[in-house]
Amino acid sequence: MSDLSSLFHPQSIAVIGASNTPGKIGYAVTDNIKSSGYRGEVYPINPKESEILGYKAYPSILAVGKPVDVAVFCVPAAASLAVAEECGQAGVKHLIVITAGFKEIGGEGKKLEQDLVSIAKKYGMRITGPNNLGVMDTHTPFNATFAKDMALKGDIAFISQSGALCVAILDWSLQRGLGFSQFISIGNKADLNEADFIEAAAEDPNTKVICLYLEDVVDGDRFIEAARKATKKVPVIVFKSGITAAGAKAASSHTGALAGSNTAYDAALRHAGVIRARTMTELFDLAIAFTTQPVPKGKNVVVVTNSGGPGIVASDAVETSGLNMAKLSPEIERELAEKLPPAANIHNPVDVVGDAKSDRYKVALDAVMKDPAVDAVVVLLSPTAPLNIVEAAQYTIDAAKANPDKAVVASFIGGKKLEAGVKLLNENGIPVYPFPEPAVETLRGMIRFGELRREVEAGQQWDFDDVQKDAVRAIFEKVRKDGRDLLLGPEAAEVAELYKIPAAPSKLATTEEEAWKAAEAIGFPVVMKIASPDIMHKTDVGGVKVGLKTKEEVIEAFNSIMENSKKAVPDAKIYGVEVQKMMPKGDEMIIGMAKDPTFGPMIAFGSGGVLVNLLQDASFRLAKGLSKAEVSAMIKETKAYTILKGFRGAPPDDVPALEEAIGRLAQLCRDFPEIAELDINPVFAYPKGLSALDVKIKIS
Repeated sequence: MSDLSSLFHPQSIAVIGASNTPGKIGYAVTDNIKSSGYRGEVYPINPKESEILGYKAYPSILAVGKPVDVAVFCVPAAASLAVAEECGQAGVKHLIVITAGFKEIGGEGKKLEQDLVSIAKKYGMRITGPNNLGVMDTHTPFNATFAKDMALKGDIAFISQSGALCVAILDWSLQRGLGFSQFISIGNKADLNEADFIEAAAEDPNTKVICLYLEDVVDGDRFIEAARKATKKVPVIVFKSGITAAGAKAASSHTGALAGSNTAYDAALRHAGVIRARTMTELFDLAIAFTTQPVPKGKNVVVVTNSGGPGIVASDAVETSGLNMAKLSPEIERELAEKLPPAANIHNPVDVVGDAKSDRYKVALDAVMKDPAVDAVVVLLSPTAPLNIVEAAQYTIDAAKANPDKAVVASFIGGKKLEAGVKLLNENGIPVYPFPEPAVETLRGMIRFGELRREVEAGQQWDFDDVQKDAVRAIFEKVRKDGRDLLLGPEAAEVAELYKIPAAPSKLATTEEEAWKAAEAIGFPVVMKIASPDIMHKTDVGGVKVGLKTKEEVIEAFNSIMENSKKAVPDAKIYGVEVQKMMPKGDEMIIGMAKDPTFGPMIAFGSGGVLVNLLQDASFRLAKGLSKAEVSAMIKETKAYTILKGFRGAPPDDVPALEEAIGRLAQLCRDFPEIAELDINPVFAYPKGLSALDVKIKIS
């Protein structure tokens, strides 16, 4: 873990390239440090000035002659290496390199950035940036940025890869009255990256929630490790942009075709216990809610409203979000019936009806909050004439304070008449929205975080001690020596069996005699397939024959397959014909692995067979750290699970056997990082057991 305490709580700051000229970056940074109320030493560095903004100026960092925690670079990129060298000699701990002109411009800029990092490593300095806005900590306080304003004091740590977005969010937050604990622009991430700042924010006593805007992740494993540790203390929310960009390159496996970079980020963030916000609005809606509301213990939501329409809208939003409309206990419903008028709806959604005065909100909220089945409450209000809106808001606040274990959000629907009530709710930490859907969506995110945190806390990597790693290693060595990267069918099936993944018996035949002898040894009926790493779609070239029941059929099939394949793909290297036991028909599933460049192997499960790419029914998890609970969850996420449970009177399939096969495949991919792609399609699922029919393994 990086110790960034001296970055966020520096005793001294040097501004290299400080200026007395308004409009220059060096002026803005120095002025911001001064106006932020920073109480440490400030050393402007400029050989042409004796004083800058009331601070004594120095010709170089070496001339300061005292320890310096942070040096902010406001000099041209070309001067940065010499300045960094001087900082190293002066014992500076942290460099905030605001300067642009590095990796982001390519070519010489990339080389310049690498040299800057080398100098920093030589002296043990850490770099934030380059090409960034800078860093703020509102509690220290200090503002080492060139933004026009200082963030308000608060408890949200905001970490952004985009400096321009930082400026926009800062301006918006001042208008909204939203405060931050730390406000960090990470720029090019030449040294310190998102993982370092997540670790630092999680240790910060003034931070209640961590928000990130990311375009990429530098080190997938470290990011997940940092985030998993952080989410045990505070919620972490990520808005990841670039989701429509092309993901992994086209792969030869079905799994590779199904996967992409966005899928990998979904799987990685889930494994890390991180909420992925779909919009910037959602990012900050959640952040605000987490700073004032408890994480709900479950998914049961009650809606209290004075209008039927919004109540229905909210109820629909609850159900479509995957949450539950709480079923109120008979005791609570009796209490509501006794205290509310006959026209009121005492079931969820609780409707106090349009002629309600504010006291009905008190009755309804006091009642439903007592019900142990209720985890969260959505309070809806339309500005009817009889209603005292400020009183209704106060009753909402009182109910939330009296029940600190239940999350409360509100939607006050209207405009000018609601301003005082909305202001009161905001001032007292009740998130309030103009319409019901974002209120419910915020609850969904909070509840999702609770689920993810429980998964992280309970998750233990599922490992097996009965696998035969040495035998698999020998097969891979044999394939490499043969100049191949794709295993033949019998080799791949043997690898599966060595990891106790049941595979259909399979043998390689190079002659028709070997073929019929293999068929007799395996047992009829058999399937025969061309064995060639150069022929991916075997059926298309006449390279597959099924349902062969006699010696004569096998001989005929062998010759036909060889002839068809050579004719269709003359340059293909053919190793013979695979003879495989024809297994009883089962429900077709797919289990596979695709490798993501950032997060490593991703395991897939879903509906298999020839329509796998058309159906697009697959769920993904990271192989590293994959727990039994995660395997169970990924199966249940798919439409295939409906089949597995027993569809239209069919007996249920052996789901535990599938779970174990997924767990074992994940371990195979962890044990052998050289596996580039892996597909088992189809896997026949049976009421008892399973059989892997077509196993494809490609190694790097």
